[in-house]
Amino acid sequence: TIVGRGVALTEPMKDHIQKVIDEVEKYNLGILHADVIVDKDKRDFFTVEIIMNIPEKGTAVVHYKDKDMYTALDKAKDKLEKLLRRYHDKVNNHKNGDKHKLDELIVETNEDEIVEMPLDIEKPVSIEEAIEEFKNSGLYFMVFRDTSGEKRVIYRRKDGKLGLY
Repeated sequence: TIVGRGVALTEPMKDHIQKVIDEVEKYNLGILHADVIVDKDKRDFFTVEIIMNIPEKGTAVVHYKDKDMYTALDKAKDKLEKLLRRYHDKVNNHKNGDKHKLDELIVETNEDEIVEMPLDIEKPVSIEEAIEEFKNSGLYFMVFRDTSGEKRVIYRRKDGKLGLY
């Protein structure tokens, strides 16, 4: 919809406005409705307001005021393009686009893979020595024999503290 308030819009003006709307449709956002309001105030300044309804986004509104109607329209178009480009890039970013590709690459297996690791619990160590060795090892847990001869397990808890069995 093209509306002129305080100004009679000529066919070249309407054609220019239609070209502006056609240019911003290149972002393929499924624009539902576009309103362009050209207002001329007492001091002969033109205010161009472009309102677009976009599904799932809502309404995009831009204003620009200038002495020349064509300049005001072009500047409003630039602002609208910047807004629509940001939204377009957000919708079509690489993370969302690669999401489906990653789903295809994931292969689910029902078998658990078991990797054997040697246990080094030959000599008894104190709990303090086991804590130091555990901190330096980078392991998720460590099995050791304490000085009394019992098997113990030291592990990192979810809260960051160490647990001991």
